[in-house]
Amino acid sequence: MEQRNFTVAENTKLAAGTYRMVLTGDTSAITRPGQFVDIRLEGRFLRRPISVCSWTADSLTLIYKTVGAGTEQMSAMAPGTVLDVLTGLGNGFDVTKAGARPLLVGGGAGAAPLYGLAQKLVEAGCRPAAVLGFNAAEEVFLAREFEALGVPVTVTTADGSRGVRGFVTDALPGDSTYFYACGPMPMLKALFARTQLDGQLSFEARMGCGFGACMGCSMETKNGYKRICKDGPVFERGELLW
Repeated sequence: MEQRNFTVAENTKLAAGTYRMVLTGDTSAITRPGQFVDIRLEGRFLRRPISVCSWTADSLTLIYKTVGAGTEQMSAMAPGTVLDVLTGLGNGFDVTKAGARPLLVGGGAGAAPLYGLAQKLVEAGCRPAAVLGFNAAEEVFLAREFEALGVPVTVTTADGSRGVRGFVTDALPGDSTYFYACGPMPMLKALFARTQLDGQLSFEARMGCGFGACMGCSMETKNGYKRICKDGPVFERGELLW
């Protein structure tokens, strides 16, 4: 973990209630896809944890949904705004277990960290496929960006307004070697029950400190209580008590 100042280079609306923020600064603490940053906001007691979508040596891209006062505040930030950021948080995804045809399953904002993961998997010679789930067509984002990487994408929407009507579990391919998932708890539980594939799941949670000191985001696993912010947010399927 490192504390750095980052500068907002871009902050644009991607879809209904969803924004992309590009920050410039030192990203050397980020070593794996699936890690997150914790942003200090003026006037807010707690920082806001946001998954890293992708990164280069001197910039990182965040995709976030406006779900409360803090993220609403972020959505109004103009280019040039300087932010105090804790970076390199969390364990991230392990790409060495992917096999030839890994499956990426994202629900809503959970699609964001899977994009950086897809980049790393393609670089490693894998042939990933993605299933991305949303409530409606106006909420869909990143589908074209995944396809630009050569990753085939299946979009599902709960109301059937785009792609497959239903949920991500209604559109899982049958030839995958491993899975990586990020999304809300009901989606992760449903995926766990539907497939027998081994895989890694990234959990969303309310956090206090973001680096393991407060124990506010603990969850029980087969190996005892684990902190989602520090020991996770990514956990192996075999660790989970479902």
